[in-house]
Amino acid sequence: MIRTNTVELKSAKGIAYRNKLHSGGSGIVVILDKAKQPGIASISKKTGEAIPTANTPKEYTQEIFKEAMELTIGLPFRNQVKVVYKGAAEVPAEEPAEEKVELTVKSEDYAAILNAYIDKTGKFSYTLFNKDLIKFAHSSSKVRSMLDEKASVEKIRLYVVGTKFRNISGNKELSDAEVRLISELLDEIQPKGIFKEFNDKIRADLRGKN
Repeated sequence: MIRTNTVELKSAKGIAYRNKLHSGGSGIVVILDKAKQPGIASISKKTGEAIPTANTPKEYTQEIFKEAMELTIGLPFRNQVKVVYKGAAEVPAEEPAEEKVELTVKSEDYAAILNAYIDKTGKFSYTLFNKDLIKFAHSSSKVRSMLDEKASVEKIRLYVVGTKFRNISGNKELSDAEVRLISELLDEIQPKGIFKEFNDKIRADLRGKN
């Protein structure tokens, strides 16, 4: 059970992983060998670029953060209080020690869902993903009932996405919280709203019921 894999950098001696920021969105943590502290940055939803925290040392360059982001694309988040890289001193990650409960997902579940929507270029496709969700919603009697009952877009989406994720992964015990986390992880692969097309279609269907 993991939230992120830690990867080794190629251009410098160090490691990197992604974490979830309390402010929302994705963060990237880089720890260079023998560094006194880690380099921590948020990831801009608009540009996809790293935005280092004010106290991040200058040795953590944009080139290092760029490589770290590329190597960790698609990997689940890590929520870890202390990280040690080789002989370096222990350094605190951004997540606080008082957080007691950490939501995790099985890496094989996440990989199965990710691989189900890979396009011909080998990348995760939002188009394939949304088309499949819309197709399932169109054929589902449960969704039709929810539309008739004027259920919220969020409720309908959670049912559709949860059903698809459980079927694809083969894990029928996948909780709604895990479904939401996997959705967040997929959304971090590229800075755009992962459910935009699906949400627009459901909203149109709900308006048609008025």
